[in-house]
Amino acid sequence: MLAIFEQSIAKPPPELSLPLAGQPDKKTRQEIAEIFRSQKPGDSTLYRLPNGNFLGVGGETPSHPRSVTVMEDIFCIFSGALDNTSDLRKYYGLSRQATEAMIMVEAYKVLRDRAPYPPDQVIKELQGKFAFILFDSKDSTLFLARDREGSVALHWGATGDGSLICCSDAELIKAASGKCYTPFPPGCIFLSESGLTSFDHPLHKVKAMIREDDDGSNVNAIIFQVDFYTRLHSIPRRGSASNWAGTTVVEGE
Repeated sequence: MLAIFEQSIAKPPPELSLPLAGQPDKKTRQEIAEIFRSQKPGDSTLYRLPNGNFLGVGGETPSHPRSVTVMEDIFCIFSGALDNTSDLRKYYGLSRQATEAMIMVEAYKVLRDRAPYPPDQVIKELQGKFAFILFDSKDSTLFLARDREGSVALHWGATGDGSLICCSDAELIKAASGKCYTPFPPGCIFLSESGLTSFDHPLHKVKAMIREDDDGSNVNAIIFQVDFYTRLHSIPRRGSASNWAGTTVVEGE
């Protein structure tokens, strides 16, 4: 799965834009779309969104099945599987045919429409191995999450124009971001309005740890982790926002 969004929707943490040792040129959003299409021929779908943003879905694998849904202008790509789907379907009033992606859309709608509501409360109820990318085109909101163990691959980084890129394919994001990427931290969520937080430790900051050469001349890696020494003043919460109008073009490969 792949997502690229401009800074007005999802501003990457500044550490993702730090130059790394031996970093090649970053690609534009359009160039990344072409790389995705060329690497995933025949079994990919590209959702082209306004202002050059897009979501991409490649073929699923047996170890990490994927479900995709578009409901009420909300796009969700879910990779992995939940162990408590039956309970979640009952809680959100969904049918037995509802996929994990549909469950996440309903969970997000609760988060969006019943403000104030802490996002960590929504995600900590999920049991299983998962990562998902959700975009609300009306609210212009990006929502990401990864399970506590980091069982399903999800990376994020910055493109040449400072857009946020998220991808499950390490080779694709490496080619797109010029090595300026890192694993999305396990047990964390990212929301456009509130940024990066831990859903198990919402009162503690998730901090970027920068690893440098022995002489400090080059940055070799950037890792995000919970900083138990830095406490936040309050839990980030979601509120209702004004509607956003836009059109979507879907490309099937």
